[in-house]
Amino acid sequence: MSGHSKWATIKHKKGAQDKARGKLFAKLIRQVEVAAREGGGDINSNATLRTMFQKARDASVPIDTITRAVKRGTGELEGVRYEAVNYEGYAAGGVAVIVECLTDNRNRTSADVRSTFSKSGGSIAEPGAVAWQFNRKGVLTVGRDVDEETLTLAALSAGAEDVVDNTEAWEVITAPADLMEVRDGLEREGISVVSAESVLLPSSTIELTTEVEARKVLRLIDALEDFDDVQNVVANFDIPDEILEEMGEE
Repeated sequence: MSGHSKWATIKHKKGAQDKARGKLFAKLIRQVEVAAREGGGDINSNATLRTMFQKARDASVPIDTITRAVKRGTGELEGVRYEAVNYEGYAAGGVAVIVECLTDNRNRTSADVRSTFSKSGGSIAEPGAVAWQFNRKGVLTVGRDVDEETLTLAALSAGAEDVVDNTEAWEVITAPADLMEVRDGLEREGISVVSAESVLLPSSTIELTTEVEARKVLRLIDALEDFDDVQNVVANFDIPDEILEEMGEE
């Protein structure tokens, strides 16, 4: 996971994410729709919708666009019906991968994911084969403008489990149900939260020590994330900084 986070940071610095802005908006809007459909359109009583709503706002999705997504989810406006489906598999080096999707065509999504694993030197696994290696957590990203002691005290007081140094930013780890409560607690203390989301985190990681393996894993993840149906890809790998920096300079 840390390797993936660091790689995302390098891609951002290179401007590689600019072209994906439209795709990001589409994925966030889809998440808002599903949350509204499953729990109702009131963010005060639907914690999942509140999280997805704030995640979309953090990414600068226009409020009118989010509102229309909520209405499509509740049935006030016509829209496509999406269902959640996850796929599990292995990348190079035995890295465990989970692909979280929202789709209106399960057969299409399954074919796309399976083909991508195969073309990238990976393999699809049976449901549950790798899921046990991950735990769902709430993760809040906080900028480096706050010192560790101040953040840790505020985070723990708000109900967080841990504060992690991810080089470019702080990550505050919470139980999924406590995500927005901890965010509120941090913001009451004047601490700005860059993003907050519920994600799967690996219980342990596999270090990729060669550039060849690292490229294979990252190529698979990038290819999977390029599909509109794919909402998130998580994997239990780590890549040494020196290898990432070499790749990032190209």
